[in-house]
This record gives sequence, structure tokens and C-alpha cells, in this order.
Amino acid sequence: MKLKVLYEKIYSKVFSIPVFKALLKIPFVEKLLQYEIVSYLVFGVLTTVVNFVTYMVMGIFAGENYEEKILFTIGSFDFQLILLMNAVAWIASVLFSFITNKLFVFESSSWKGKVFIKEFLSFIGARVISFLIFEELIFALLINILHLNDLIAKLAVAIFVVIFNYIASKLVIFRKKGEKDA
Repeated sequence: MKLKVLYEKIYSKVFSIPVFKALLKIPFVEKLLQYEIVSYLVFGVLTTVVNFVTYMVMGIFAGENYEEKILFTIGSFDFQLILLMNAVAWIASVLFSFITNKLFVFESSSWKGKVFIKEFLSFIGARVISFLIFEELIFALLINILHLNDLIAKLAVAIFVVIFNYIASKLVIFRKKGEKDA
């Protein structure tokens, strides 16, 4: 738990800087800069970095013109190598995200089997939904229909994924007791 203490110290130091102290006095900004939201954004950015780095490393190993390589075709849809690369990058980032969300963002401290399994399966379920909707469907549409560069398409999709995943984590997965009616 030393990491958590270190993170909380950094958070406190940053928000003790006069500029941030002044911002925290503005009611709307104060809500946006709450520990949970700032933490979610910090670890969301790190999760996105894990996703992009994993994707780009696989692209290096895939060789030249990896974005044009087709693994197989179903009907008129070409299952491109970049979709598989995107799926592997997603798995790496989801595992990183679960751990950081549990420990740092939503501060779920229980590691009891039943609680852990509920949180993990709910987390994976919500991420599978966001994966299918955003990471695969929208990503494929942005590349195949709009012909966007794959990294630009990933960046556009990342914005929607962050919003959807925060709502799912806050309202369903890591909801604390007593927040049901809130």
C-alpha cells in the first residue's frame, strides 16, 4: 500500500499549490477536481498509455503495412490484424485499469473472494460492453468507412470509452454501500 500513500501525498502536494487552491474555491471546479475524478483521469490516461504502447509494440512486431494485413474474411467484412492487435491491447489495459481503479480511484479495499469476484466480473462485463461498442464497432467503422488513421481512430474512441467506463465503475461496479439510492 506504499504506492497508494505516495499517490495521495503527490495529490495533496499538487492541490496545495496556490493556483490549484484558488481553483478549488470555485464550486463547479471544486466538483471536477475531487480526488476520485482526478484519480480516475490520471489512471485513465495511464491505462490509455498501456493500451497504446501495447498496440504500437505489436505493430512493430507485425512488420511493415500491418494495417493492411487481413487475418480472415467473414462475408464482406475483413478481420484485419489491427483488430486483433486492438483486442490484445485492450486486455492489457483492462487488467491495469481494474487494479488501479480498485486500489486508487474507488478505494475498494476488500479482497474477500465474493467481493473481489463480483467486482472483477462486473468490471470485465462493463469493459466487454465498451469494447464491443467502442473499441471494435466504432474503431472498425472509423477505419473502414471514414478511412481514418488507426492511431487517430483509437484516440477518438478512447474519449467515449473513458466516459462510459467511469459511469459504469461509479454507479455499478465499485458502488459503496448506501449509494444505491444516490
